Amino acid sequence: MNLVYDVNDRPSFGKILIFALQQLLAILAATIAVPMIINTNTIEPLIEAGYTELAGHLMQPAAALFGAGIGTLVYVLFTKAKSPVFLGSSFAFLGSLSAAFTGAVTVSVGYASLGYVGLILGAVLAGLVYVIIAVIVRFAGVNWINKLMPAQVIGPTVAIIGLSLAGNAVGDLQTCDAGGSVWIALACGIVTLLVVCICSVFGKKMGKLIPFIIGICAGYVLALIFTLIGKWTGNADLMVIDFSIFEGVQLFAVPRFTFVESLDGWKNINIGYIVSLIAAYVPVSFVVFAEHIADHKNISSIIGRDLLEEPGLSRTLLGDGVGSMAGAVFGGCPNTTYGESVACVAITRNASVVTIIATAILAILISFFGPFVTFLDSIPACVMGGVCMSLYGFIAVSGLKMVQKVDLNENRNLFVVSVILIAGIGGLALNFTFPGFAFKITSVATALILGVIFNLILKGKSNPAEAIQVAEIPEITDKQE
Repeated sequence: MNLVYDVNDRPSFGKILIFALQQLLAILAATIAVPMIINTNTIEPLIEAGYTELAGHLMQPAAALFGAGIGTLVYVLFTKAKSPVFLGSSFAFLGSLSAAFTGAVTVSVGYASLGYVGLILGAVLAGLVYVIIAVIVRFAGVNWINKLMPAQVIGPTVAIIGLSLAGNAVGDLQTCDAGGSVWIALACGIVTLLVVCICSVFGKKMGKLIPFIIGICAGYVLALIFTLIGKWTGNADLMVIDFSIFEGVQLFAVPRFTFVESLDGWKNINIGYIVSLIAAYVPVSFVVFAEHIADHKNISSIIGRDLLEEPGLSRTLLGDGVGSMAGAVFGGCPNTTYGESVACVAITRNASVVTIIATAILAILISFFGPFVTFLDSIPACVMGGVCMSLYGFIAVSGLKMVQKVDLNENRNLFVVSVILIAGIGGLALNFTFPGFAFKITSVATALILGVIFNLILKGKSNPAEAIQVAEIPEITDKQE
């Protein structure tokens, strides 16, 4: 890809701030969504079930944002500032985060703070898996990874990462936060997407570099116009932006960091709880390892250099693992490399690591500034849905571009790619439930695992002469007409 800013390039200070804001907007929704999902699906139901000690101990999105910033800085440090990727809250660990709290309530006292102890210990356990794999890679090299996950495996897996998120983008595209109609939501989302596309295709200089900011601004202004008209006319169908979230916002507030919330819980820890954390976090970390490989193969293809070779897979793993530990100490959520961040690099052609560093610092700073966090949170789902259609689409296309290098006239490659695509798009996720804990292998990870297995079994069993051929549709000539 013809990059505007390469990995080591340093844009001017003003441009860095704008680029950092754009990266932040790309990763914001997913990063703060994880603690909000845990609050809604786990902690609040426990409170309603009688575990009132948890009241006032909800996970805080601002803390997760701070943790993501810290984790990203750690990642940049370990990767020697050679990988332009932002780390955000990992959705793969949602079940693990829930287990940390549900397991804590089995302890008779101090279960609220013990739940936060579980968040820290769980992230450390998951990070240690990465550290162990990094040590193995350091001595064994990465050739075994390339043989295990060649282009016919990684390419469709990367495509699945984007395609598996398509439902989220379309769902957001049809949602008005204040209860407006689907048609109004679609109007705001499509305008946002169209402006992003126009800026990327026809924009000059900065227009091509900040299409998401321009698109979000256009969508937000349109949503604001609809909302004001709705308030003025009393038409609920036009209500898009939910202004109620601005009520009681503090100008400056220190996030409730996980390590602070956990201070009283360490004395209540027991071996049974630790075992449940190992069961909840460690298996999932192997799944996220597969996604780590896919993300770094993807960003490598974008910047034109193999990050598994330099700075090396051992360093990217250490950065991801230790960064995840550091992020969880503050925000509770294990972090992972974000496909949204990779897509932002691909679309804007800005691979400057300085931008990633600035994004991390910006995330840390705004986590203390209530009005700005609230403003970002007020961006309607339909507007972000329009942005995500392009982001997730670019992730999918990046994977398909990898498949272009694969000879699909060979049956082996054809079947491997087919299995991965169908398993991933079909949503083949595996749920495992054991006494005291449960974990889930996502559809992306399942598809990758199946791809690796099929590729190994079929290795060397190709016959181009007898390969299944896709029928070509002949062009209609004048004579045929």
